[in-house]
Amino acid sequence: MKKLFISALFLSGFLSFAQTAVSTLDPMQDKDLMTWYHKDFATSKVYGVNTANAYKFLESKGLKPKKVVVAVLDSGVQVDHPALKNNLWTNSNEIPGNGKDDDKNGYIDDVNGWDFIGGKDGEVGVDNLEITRVIRQYKNIFEGSETAKNKANQAKMPEEFAMYLRSKDLFTKKSVDAKQQYEFYSNFSKAIPSVVALLNGKNLTAESIAAIKPVTPDDVRYSQILSQILNDPSVAGKSSQEVQTYLQAQMKEALDYYEPQATKQYNLGFDPRSIVGDDYANINEKYYGNNHYEGPDALHGTHVAGIIAGQPNDSEIQYGVGSKVAKIMTIRAVPDGDERDKDIANGIFYAVNNGAKIVNMSFGKSVSPGKEKVWEAFKYAQDKGVLLVHAAGNDNDDLEKEDNYPTNFKKQTDEKAFLNNVITVGASTNDNAHLRADFSNYNGKMVDVFAPGKEIYSSVAGSKYQYLAGTSMASPVVAGSAAILLAYMPNLTPAQLIESFEKTVNKSTVNAEIKDAPEETFDKVSVSGGVIDTYKAAVYAYDNFYKKSSVKTSVKKVKAKKKVKK
Repeated sequence: MKKLFISALFLSGFLSFAQTAVSTLDPMQDKDLMTWYHKDFATSKVYGVNTANAYKFLESKGLKPKKVVVAVLDSGVQVDHPALKNNLWTNSNEIPGNGKDDDKNGYIDDVNGWDFIGGKDGEVGVDNLEITRVIRQYKNIFEGSETAKNKANQAKMPEEFAMYLRSKDLFTKKSVDAKQQYEFYSNFSKAIPSVVALLNGKNLTAESIAAIKPVTPDDVRYSQILSQILNDPSVAGKSSQEVQTYLQAQMKEALDYYEPQATKQYNLGFDPRSIVGDDYANINEKYYGNNHYEGPDALHGTHVAGIIAGQPNDSEIQYGVGSKVAKIMTIRAVPDGDERDKDIANGIFYAVNNGAKIVNMSFGKSVSPGKEKVWEAFKYAQDKGVLLVHAAGNDNDDLEKEDNYPTNFKKQTDEKAFLNNVITVGASTNDNAHLRADFSNYNGKMVDVFAPGKEIYSSVAGSKYQYLAGTSMASPVVAGSAAILLAYMPNLTPAQLIESFEKTVNKSTVNAEIKDAPEETFDKVSVSGGVIDTYKAAVYAYDNFYKKSSVKTSVKKVKAKKKVKK
């Protein structure tokens, strides 16, 4: 599920805004905030990833970069976005628009990538959560009308039954919450005029709020909401009409977020897969889909792509970490809902077979019926030397207690990952006192590093830009950083890239703010104990891997010349 956080969510009936830790400027005008995640911690004391110094160091060594293809396995990408159009991967063996599979790879006109959730009848936009699909598939098998048959099936398929029970438990809790949230936002949207009326035509200021004389319980609640809105610099001091417009926009965003959950993602009677036209039961099927790279909602994928490889556009100063070296291959496989294992596996196979050296995976879910097929794709990527970068998830969970797929651990009880090409990324902030983003999953064994993932400004569909938050944003920061190292030192293996990042993080012992472990510090909630530093990782990789491999290469060349002379 492409879980991101909308800019304002109602929690327990009150607004909770993501506040700027370093400025009181309007975020859409704050150039410093727009690029904070690139900062050098040593000089700014902000846990950025030190982008510019990484380039400077590698260039100072006389290294010449080669373009690195980064596959964005996501909801789709606006390929003509001004920030991205010059950094797209192009399949040079495919003739655009001729309706033929020129390169014989099984995909027709795959010029910039492929779409595994589209078909001749359209595109999958909203899909179920995986727990919904599991219940629909197994309900009659495990809880049908015949008790004896149910028990026999439960005994015969213990793993599937355990997955069914977990799905049922999650479905029961989360579907009710989604419906309640949707109802709440719907009702509050209707109340916006009443909220704004309390300002009595005045601008939103502390004085105008203090002048409010509540009469009803709703008045009390609405005035409290106005007080919280005042903390948002983008609306403080604005006219009552501007406040109304602002609230309406926020409510639309909230309803757009919760309406699909309430009506489709948790709806056992909704299944859009027929749109794709594949034999869904055949998990080994590879050749289906179309070349509609953007799809109906490319906000998430375009934002992710911009973090990796976006270039400055006109007055926009935002740029991706790997903007000088990365080429984006777009693979659409993640709907508004949970991704399907078949599509994810095929997306990875496609990326690897078509030259991607890094695959960014900003998605995740609680159960995975086809996890073995996904692991097969993971192993294939490892064998081909491809780095997989995965978002840790946004549920504020300990990953040893709560599953988050895909994962490079066969079981949560395993001491070590069974693959060496997967790096899992948690989200950090620009607030040193609250360094772990409060939504980010964590674990000292199953999360490798943290990277900036809150208040991240990047490209979105519609040729626009927006702040988003989530481990979905932290993962591409690492993918872009890996692209820098790989561009200048192309022989680095995924394991060496991961080691370079893990060994060079900027650590912190600030409290990690974990509810069930109040004493836990930030340096204990990931393998590395800190936030990546691309410059330090580049130095480490150069000193420990590149120079040594260069010496070995030189020795081999000398020996080869001596043999020729003999």
